[in-house]
Amino acid sequence: MTKFAFSLKKSHIFADFSKLIVISLIALVVQGCATPVGIKPVSIQTGYQLNTVSALSAGQPSEASKTVLRRNGLMDRFETEPAVVLAELHAGLEPVGDENQLFALAELSLLHAKNTGDRSYFLASAVYAWSLLFPGDDSGVQLAASDPRLRLTYDLYNQGLAQGLATSREGEEIEVQLKPGKYKLPFGTLNITLDKSGLSWGGYQLERFVSTTSLAIRGLRNRYRSPGLGAALAASISTGPASAKVVGSERLGPRTKVPVTAILRFRQARAGLAGGKLDAQLEVYANDRVRTINVDGKQQPIESDPTAALAYQLNDSPLYALEISNFLSGGTITGQLLKDRTQDGLFTLHPYRTGKIPLVLVHGTASSPARWAELINELEGDPRIREKFEIWLFLYDSGNPISYSAGLLRGALTNALHEFDPEGKDPALQNMVVVGHSQGGLLTKMTAIDNGVRFWNNISNKSFDEIHVDPETRALLQRSLFFKPLPFVKRVIFISTPHHGAMLAARQWVTGLAARFVTLPQTVIRGIAEAATATGDEKLTAILDRLPTAIDNMNPNNPGLKILAAIPIPPQIPAHSIIAVKGDGPKEEGDDGVVTYQSAHIEEAISEKVVRWDHSCQGQPEVIEEVRRILLEHLAAQNVLNAH
Repeated sequence: MTKFAFSLKKSHIFADFSKLIVISLIALVVQGCATPVGIKPVSIQTGYQLNTVSALSAGQPSEASKTVLRRNGLMDRFETEPAVVLAELHAGLEPVGDENQLFALAELSLLHAKNTGDRSYFLASAVYAWSLLFPGDDSGVQLAASDPRLRLTYDLYNQGLAQGLATSREGEEIEVQLKPGKYKLPFGTLNITLDKSGLSWGGYQLERFVSTTSLAIRGLRNRYRSPGLGAALAASISTGPASAKVVGSERLGPRTKVPVTAILRFRQARAGLAGGKLDAQLEVYANDRVRTINVDGKQQPIESDPTAALAYQLNDSPLYALEISNFLSGGTITGQLLKDRTQDGLFTLHPYRTGKIPLVLVHGTASSPARWAELINELEGDPRIREKFEIWLFLYDSGNPISYSAGLLRGALTNALHEFDPEGKDPALQNMVVVGHSQGGLLTKMTAIDNGVRFWNNISNKSFDEIHVDPETRALLQRSLFFKPLPFVKRVIFISTPHHGAMLAARQWVTGLAARFVTLPQTVIRGIAEAATATGDEKLTAILDRLPTAIDNMNPNNPGLKILAAIPIPPQIPAHSIIAVKGDGPKEEGDDGVVTYQSAHIEEAISEKVVRWDHSCQGQPEVIEEVRRILLEHLAAQNVLNAH
């Protein structure tokens, strides 16, 4: 080799080597920017979201369903031909197992239904989900308890059922039609029968079922929802009289919304997927009666959403608008609102059940039972309370004389016990707890005291035996002025109660204004007039010049209130006080804006809880927790008595 040739070869080698170095450097630069496979650090929240995306949470398939699509080369096609892809996945199902594909079909069918509005795919989602959860071949669900797809499968079934039977327009409540019939599926037909036994509640037919998963709630701090199987619904009760004779049916409010669960129970769903013909039974369960159902020999908790049903019931409720009118116009409540239900103002949240202790809630001035919503939601959300107590609500015209309203309360409670348990066989009814807020606390006190003839002597110089009036008037005076402890009231709770009077009621212009605008019931006016005429009693005659309102009765200087304050709760009836005091100063010098601490304090209370809030404190957490504590104490005391 010549020197020139060697030099030329060397230069070629050097050039090739230089190219190799340049290429290597370029590759290193490129690799420094991003490798084909790598990572990107994200926050905890982003990482969790990436792993929990689903058709229900984000409107796109979960990673589990995407994996099935990718493995079958269907990811891109699902975007353009979702129905064709779903049909191919369905055709590729194995006779047993195949849980990955079943889950993907359940989720992707629901997503397609949501995107297209085709409700047959919602029902298909429910079919696939049920097949995965309850294959019907004794193998049971093949997903581990820790697998996030397991809970999601329940939710896909629940939503698929609710949406598959829904008839609603955009932006409206989703009403679910619980009807038998033959329904279309993407791969066949579904024949649904209806078990009508669950469509009756408290003597009324259930109607207009609304999906609660489509409802956002307001005005309540906590939403008590029990996850499980089935579509959670709020059902209305039929208007008018009860269709069946059920004890206590007339004490259920006409606007009651009943939390129920719909179950579509498929028969051999897994086997029916191949043939395309499926059968199922539609069942309805009221949540105050049923919490679990049997599926394939195992108990399954059912989905329930009672808080949403309560909020739905109170949405646009006329009770709020009536609060002022029932204060100003005596007889508004008893004369109008109660015509088609009970005539004494006592309502129950649920049909009567043996073995439950009545918890009676009595509202205050210019208020209504709707103001107990927060307390009701919290207590009903506690299984310890829910299973042992039943909540009753007393509604009254709060401008009427307090002793008159107390007489109505006492009569209503007595009536209810006679209706529910005429033979006295239910001991729970004899362990009643009565809770009163503000003026309602004064009514509550009058369920537990013996006032002898003191109220009567305050308004008359004559003995009651000397009063000769018609039987109706005599009964009115008797129930409004003569009280003995009701034997079934075993505990009382006072919240912001003006035992010694309310601050505003001490001002003459306030009592005068109330007297000017408050219209008292004609029965009271006629009764006092008849008694005054029959006796010529100067005290009774003087009362006719200006009949007292509830505001007069809460004046700290009112003789009747002083008499009531001087009568202690008997020791055999435990009394509890919850007193609101605004600010951080000494409680003894404080008030809640309406009632002073000194007025609300009573010596005989076995417990006293001071909360730093204003007068309307009955929905505050500290108040609710104190009521909860007292109720659990009441249960413990009853258990001790029963043990002996």
